Amino acid sequence: MAGLVQAELHRELLAAPIQRDADGQRALLGGDEDRARAAFQVAAGLYRQSWEAAPPRSYGRLVGMLKSSVLAGNGRESADYVRGAIADSEAGSPTAAYARAIAALIADEDHAAQIWASQMRGASDAFDRTANAIIALARRDRAAYGAALEAIVRDFERRTDHLTGVAIADTALMLERLAADRGITVPVSSPLLPRPSR
Repeated sequence: MAGLVQAELHRELLAAPIQRDADGQRALLGGDEDRARAAFQVAAGLYRQSWEAAPPRSYGRLVGMLKSSVLAGNGRESADYVRGAIADSEAGSPTAAYARAIAALIADEDHAAQIWASQMRGASDAFDRTANAIIALARRDRAAYGAALEAIVRDFERRTDHLTGVAIADTALMLERLAADRGITVPVSSPLLPRPSR
């Protein structure tokens, strides 16, 4: 009985940040940047709470926290937290490597980002595409990054299910925020991305 109660608590703790992410995504697609940033900021905090209460190796919650933090415009604190939460010796999973790779990009540790991204490969086609984009960003290779980003967006367009229920290419959005810090953003047109502000 206690196990069932605990499992329900974990589900609730994960559902809360996903809902706030959805709020932020809808606001972003609607052009309300301020409301989006506020929702993503709350989502990042809730993902962290969910991670701290979750069973070991629930690394997807850390990836969610990083995405939300980047979209909220302040990923540095979350990146530091992730690097402390996942020790080098315990990573051992593509999802953990994904979290560490994004954290490394945020911290401008491009060599580390490439190492971690290479450990994402083989988990799925989606992970491979994202690994390609991270490595290209870390190398400041705009052409390779553009090709990887295009592939990510087109994959999202083919999906019928989205984690938050909002049809949005959130991985591409996060990567573009990180690309902006490096001056190599790539315009990609898609109904799953916010329209560029004029």
